[in-house]
Amino acid sequence: MPGNRKVVFDVGNVLLRWDPFHLYRSLIPDDAKRDWFLRNVCTAAWNVEQDRGRPWSEAVALLVAEHPEWEAEIKAYDERWHETVPSTIEDSVATLAELKAKGEQVYAITNFSREKWAECLIRFPFLQSFDGVIVSAHEQLLKPDPAIYNVLLERYGLSAGECIFVDDSAKNVEAARSIGMQAVHFVEPIDLRAQLRGLGANL
Repeated sequence: MPGNRKVVFDVGNVLLRWDPFHLYRSLIPDDAKRDWFLRNVCTAAWNVEQDRGRPWSEAVALLVAEHPEWEAEIKAYDERWHETVPSTIEDSVATLAELKAKGEQVYAITNFSREKWAECLIRFPFLQSFDGVIVSAHEQLLKPDPAIYNVLLERYGLSAGECIFVDDSAKNVEAARSIGMQAVHFVEPIDLRAQLRGLGANL
């Protein structure tokens, strides 16, 4: 019988491996130059605005205007984005499948751009198996803002106390706990099944 705990997954670095390094280690072989580029040009702060809803075309144009000498490398972040996601995290995907097989409801809250999320639904069909998904770009809200967690609860008729949230970011985990969710900080190596089972998930 299905249980009363709903597992809510993050996607990046919980279900899918994501790191710009996977792309830029070949584009910018020099470690110091690559490090400088990712800290000063295609920064985390720039990337997160796509997760907030800014179109990739606008984001790329903005940076190319500021750093024309890096035009090819900036455009690659968009055009070769899938190289930043080399694989799934197999144990997590298997855990998700086991929950679904047992009739459990599973959800996701993810900081993700609109365009790349649409592409990933095709590349990784298991992402279509959730009972509900909150994508930051669709809502123009980002974790760890508590508002994005509340969108999930309100949209799908859930209570915070029945949810177990899984995320690789400590800040996002704290935010989930602050609104009453139980949460697992996903740091490998981790026995995700054991962690979820310990919090009452049907695994």
